[in-house]
Amino acid sequence: MLKNINPLLTPELLYVVRAMGHGDVLTIVDRNFPADSVASTTVHGSLIRIDGADICETAKAIFSVFPLDSFVDAPIHYMEVVGEPDSMLEVHKDLHKIAIENSDRKWEMESVERHEFYAQSRNTYAVVSTSETRPYGCFMVTKGVIGADGKVF
Repeated sequence: MLKNINPLLTPELLYVVRAMGHGDVLTIVDRNFPADSVASTTVHGSLIRIDGADICETAKAIFSVFPLDSFVDAPIHYMEVVGEPDSMLEVHKDLHKIAIENSDRKWEMESVERHEFYAQSRNTYAVVSTSETRPYGCFMVTKGVIGADGKVF
């Protein structure tokens, strides 16, 4: 047990987010995503499961320790709704709100077409699978830089 660490941050997940460097991407997905097959091609090479937690719970845990990348236009990408490229679902808004609440700035988000999202997520650092039931609850988040003062650049 550790103090002040969200219990959803398992030893494996803590290891992965600590090992990631600036510009590395973490994929966080819902229960319908082909997580096992995609995770097998990532840097980490195996799926990290957060069973029983939805996107909101998982995002709160991850963003409590994970700095987003201020050197890119949008450090958060979400899976685009098929046939509705301009649609932003409640699950997308929820994660975005949590990212902002755990930071000192308003982060931009961009959508990625579904098949392109699959392709890009195969090249990320790791995949975290949640029990999120809402469709399109899939995200890629880019890790940022922490300065000597402990603040995100």
